[in-house]
Amino acid sequence: MTDSRLQAQLTFLLEIDRLKRILRRTSLVGGDRRENSAEHSWHLAVMALVLAEYANEPVDLLHTLKLLLVHDIVEIDAGDTFAYDVQANLDKEAREQAAAERIFGLLPAEQCEEFRTLWEEFDARQTPEARFANALDRMMPSLQNYENGGGTWRLAGVDLPAVLDRLRPIDDGSHTLWRYVETMLADAVARGMIRR
Repeated sequence: MTDSRLQAQLTFLLEIDRLKRILRRTSLVGGDRRENSAEHSWHLAVMALVLAEYANEPVDLLHTLKLLLVHDIVEIDAGDTFAYDVQANLDKEAREQAAAERIFGLLPAEQCEEFRTLWEEFDARQTPEARFANALDRMMPSLQNYENGGGTWRLAGVDLPAVLDRLRPIDDGSHTLWRYVETMLADAVARGMIRR
């Protein structure tokens, strides 16, 4: 019916539809349901379009969008690992490496390499684009938690040192966004959303 390259690409595209079924711990603003990983990736891409002017360094917006759209695809196999779950994070890297191998391996060789490289770049946070993309990835759930009266911070009993440890890399991608988050966290503590 189709050539093998197109068939491989379509197989990959149908496979990543499964990302819509991966539920994250974070609820949508308003708290009526948990968001899925595909919604999260879409929201981050829009954040990049809107907030790119706040990156610490000039960023290639298309490259940043690619990083954001690819970074959570491995959750199809590895699941979404809650940032504050110490035990689940112990084997996260191994689970995600195996998932990357399988899922990106569905693509033709050069696209497999491109997507794998993007995924690795996001995690390494060594480029301006990766630092900014990672800042957005950490910021959005904090905005949702704040708007939801503490959200997963409150449900998981997370304390301020843990939240600061998780969110501090926002500063590497955007000093402006980090200052905003610091102010938000101070208010969240004052309002009892996060334990001191």
